[in-house]
Amino acid sequence: MHRAHKLAHAAGPQAERPKAGAPRAEVIHWWTSGGESAAVKTIADAYRAAGGVWVDTAVAGNEQARAVAVNRIVGGNPPAAAQFNASMQFLDLVEQGMLNQVDDIAATERWDSTLPAPIRDVIKVKGHYYAVPLNVHMPTWIWYSRAAFKQAGIAREPATMDELFAALDKLKAAGLIPLAHGGQSWQENIVFMAVLANVGGKDLYLSVLRERDPRAIGSEPFKRVLLAFKRLKSYVDPGSPGRNWNDATALLVSGKAGVQIMGDWVKGELNAAKLTAGKEYGCITGFGPRAPFLIQGDAFIFPKSANADTVKAQKLLAGVMVAPATVAAFNRVKGSLPVRADLDASALDACAQAALVVMKDRTRQVGNGEVYLTPDQNGALVDVLTAYWNTAMPVEKAQKNIAAALKG
Repeated sequence: MHRAHKLAHAAGPQAERPKAGAPRAEVIHWWTSGGESAAVKTIADAYRAAGGVWVDTAVAGNEQARAVAVNRIVGGNPPAAAQFNASMQFLDLVEQGMLNQVDDIAATERWDSTLPAPIRDVIKVKGHYYAVPLNVHMPTWIWYSRAAFKQAGIAREPATMDELFAALDKLKAAGLIPLAHGGQSWQENIVFMAVLANVGGKDLYLSVLRERDPRAIGSEPFKRVLLAFKRLKSYVDPGSPGRNWNDATALLVSGKAGVQIMGDWVKGELNAAKLTAGKEYGCITGFGPRAPFLIQGDAFIFPKSANADTVKAQKLLAGVMVAPATVAAFNRVKGSLPVRADLDASALDACAQAALVVMKDRTRQVGNGEVYLTPDQNGALVDVLTAYWNTAMPVEKAQKNIAAALKG
């Protein structure tokens, strides 16, 4: 879903001293920020504790990491596992018969009934499961610095989009950065989805992204969404272009900025900075009791391999990933929600607790945009949004371009 750094770099396999006969699993992932690295370490440690050898191939940037994984798989040199988002990102690999099914784990874990539909419906293809989900990410949280709010004289948490704009105005007047934003196209897409969900509501959200209805895209309500989205641009600072998401979060940590609209991986950075939810920072899932709760997550695919040792490593790794202790430890550090609904959530922070309450209302669950769009459609949408964000494109032109982008 997100990119830890603007430029790609492959860290390369880093294996510890081999153990005789131990299952060796090379894992490609894009978790390279401080909080993310701490989270993936919980999985690596659990795999080592189970007797395996973890070989870490970290590639900065999710698109770059997926490209490395796909090239390795197609080229006949696949890793044991690779990270993807729970979306259509690996559908081509499924259709080409290059991935192992994980139906046995799905049956044991009762995924048909326990997984949120937006995740289940993309990792299950034609009746078979092809990925192990680790978590539930909500990409459109509204995070805020309590110190910045206090400095700007903001007495209470915004409860509507209009109140959020009023808070941003006060932050600007106080000489702070109102909206900490990384000027990268994927981050602009997240801000757009947050506005579409909170200003447009669930029905419009699904009409635009799932149904791709030209009438909805050309409507006045969608025009209002785009205008509110573009209004947020006036609250970012000149240093925004090209900024990484975790660097934007650092502005919140230091109290230099007031608000960030970003996924719950932000919490991993806040946790790493020793900040406490509800004390130094606040969090908003959405405005009002009917605001859509966007769902996506991280999942691992297991490429087919003729190597018996690799198959053994894959089975061990998949089992470790669904173990309750691993799921709990990983999500506690990562900031995301456990994909298992049967885990004890009492140790989770205040933001996670609030999100779990919202997520239990399945009528509010919708997929992240990438759940409904092919990678090509999503890329075309993102291109339009970032052009609209960064130029003087008229809103009517943006509506027409979005309709064209989602037509495919």
